[in-house]
Amino acid sequence: MTIQTSKTIYWSLLTYEDWNLYIAATSEGLCYVGSPDQPVAELTAWAGRRYPGSSLVEEAAFLQPYAKELVEYFRGERTRFTIPFDIQGTAFQRAVWDALCDIPYGETQSYSDIAHAIQKPASVRAVGAAIGANPILITVPCHRVIGKNGTLTGYRGGLDMKVKLLQLERG
Repeated sequence: MTIQTSKTIYWSLLTYEDWNLYIAATSEGLCYVGSPDQPVAELTAWAGRRYPGSSLVEEAAFLQPYAKELVEYFRGERTRFTIPFDIQGTAFQRAVWDALCDIPYGETQSYSDIAHAIQKPASVRAVGAAIGANPILITVPCHRVIGKNGTLTGYRGGLDMKVKLLQLERG
């Protein structure tokens, strides 16, 4: 995995109804969507691991296009994101994240389904790890992945958030 260095990462707090989420982007695109109601330390720790030596700059105006699409999604007005992403990961992680983006709005798939989609059917656990490493919740829809038996499984944003997102998408 290539770790990027010396980037400027712009961030802002997005508040929507009862959720407060830190979001961040580089000049190339959205790079981080935090868990609800977590302190800014979650963002700074992530940035320190993924982009050592980078500058974090609070800049709500820069994040406005990203916040706008997220709010439209939360309101049920948007089913696909058009904003650019700047996410760093291994080739395997990126394949998993791309497969997540192929899950249709309002539908779910299992970890096994994702492993088959990337032509690595024996890699279910590795798929789970890659999903857990997804830095941009919601926009790369890891909330659409459930257990093979239909149960809700772990989610960085918490199971309450996962339930709310799935309910939103199911109308």
